[in-house]
Amino acid sequence: MKDFFNKIHPIDQSILDAYLSEWTEYKAPKKTVMTAPGETERYIYFVLDGIQKSYYLNQHKQHVIAFTYPPSFSGIPESFLTQTPSTYFLETITDSSFLRLSFEKHQQLMHEHREIETLFRKATELLLIGMVQRHYELMAFDINQRFKSFAQRSPHLFSLVAHKDLASYLRIDSSNFSKLFNTIKI
Repeated sequence: MKDFFNKIHPIDQSILDAYLSEWTEYKAPKKTVMTAPGETERYIYFVLDGIQKSYYLNQHKQHVIAFTYPPSFSGIPESFLTQTPSTYFLETITDSSFLRLSFEKHQQLMHEHREIETLFRKATELLLIGMVQRHYELMAFDINQRFKSFAQRSPHLFSLVAHKDLASYLRIDSSNFSKLFNTIKI
């Protein structure tokens, strides 16, 4: 976790150690809804093991927004940052283990240590950059380009995540996804 944080923004090791000491372990079995629409995200998570997905439901159909897996943050970021109810789900795909930190403790530590606040500002900037890139790909790329871009960026997920979830994430019909999948070598 230290390496992950230091790649985002280097922090004095004594401050980072004090910050990390506040995170607690949390485990969730597969298919656990960690946050549902209407619930406020009270924790920021750091994924140690497992895969999770966030998704909207529209007319009983899942629309996958994102996958999280080690090493990365997880949760419903806008709900956590604003402490307002989530509009979508966060669910574990596999048994998962995390370190987590409450919103209140996170705020307290950011207030006490400017370096931690800078770290999370930069992490939020990276999240925004990723979201803008994803939005661009969904708006500008055809299904072949979306599939190829994903295959280059995250080939490991083809064997870890159900293809129906990957198809939803890429906004590709399942039958078209299968055809595209059969054209690549992993």
